[in-house]
Amino acid sequence: MITSRLGVAIVAPAGYTPDQAAVARGIARLEAHGCLVHNYYDPNAVHQRFGGTDEARLAQLYAGADDPDVQLVMAVRGGYGLTRLLPHIDFERLAASGKLFVGYSDITALQMGLYTKTGALSYAGPLLAGDFGAEEPCDFTLAQFWDCLAGPTHRIVEEASGNPRVDVAGTIWGGNLAMLASLLGTEWFPRIEGGILFVEDIAEHPYRVERMLLQLMQAGVLGRQQALVLGDFSGYKLGAMDNGYDFDAMLAHLRATLPIPVLTGLSFGHVPRRVTIPFGAQARLRSDAADFTLALSDYPTLRHA
Repeated sequence: MITSRLGVAIVAPAGYTPDQAAVARGIARLEAHGCLVHNYYDPNAVHQRFGGTDEARLAQLYAGADDPDVQLVMAVRGGYGLTRLLPHIDFERLAASGKLFVGYSDITALQMGLYTKTGALSYAGPLLAGDFGAEEPCDFTLAQFWDCLAGPTHRIVEEASGNPRVDVAGTIWGGNLAMLASLLGTEWFPRIEGGILFVEDIAEHPYRVERMLLQLMQAGVLGRQQALVLGDFSGYKLGAMDNGYDFDAMLAHLRATLPIPVLTGLSFGHVPRRVTIPFGAQARLRSDAADFTLALSDYPTLRHA
């Protein structure tokens, strides 16, 4: 358990949040946990749908990275905006800071670029407003985060029936599927051999999920992995033209088509109950017909007395 004065920088490298009460609640909960919060997010500097102009959002990232009293840099929220920053981010500067960057959704782009350019690991984990700042925060999500951050290992056990039997080990990576697909072919997409890929998304119809995963397969990405683990894919609506084509139909096609095992049931995505996964950690994935386990190791942690 991390109980000392952990320095946490709050930044908005992507979207802004209209709920300033959530920001205040999130900061208060971090402080109640013993953190020293350095808030670099200025709601008065919001630009269009973003947490500031491109230059201002980049400056927030650097401010958090350069602050000597900060160990963890947490995003206010995801949304959209990091893609615009990628060509301008000095990833070596971020990596050299030794800070841990945490978030998910659009923050996947930052995690992809950081790992590809420098090999530095980050955390696919909670956001300030939606998780720490929720009116009723999910105890499971926050406990998962603190437990993972404390290290030195982290264990995720999911009850999930219908999965194939798997026992593999490799680098775990992934995040938001739309972000992964959008970066394919760019300089910010890592080439990971023998990895374990996890993905999630929100409001993406099953046919679009299938299309993006087939894109990753056809580009050779999935053939280099040992397993694909699906998180939450909710928020979509089926239409009359689907004619029986739903998520289960899509999943059956993927399992018959993709060159690697496909597992479902990971508690990760745009849902309150969510695990934390260090992007780039070493993982062992074991599954049977009733559940699966992810044992994570070899990732940077913050252990404070």
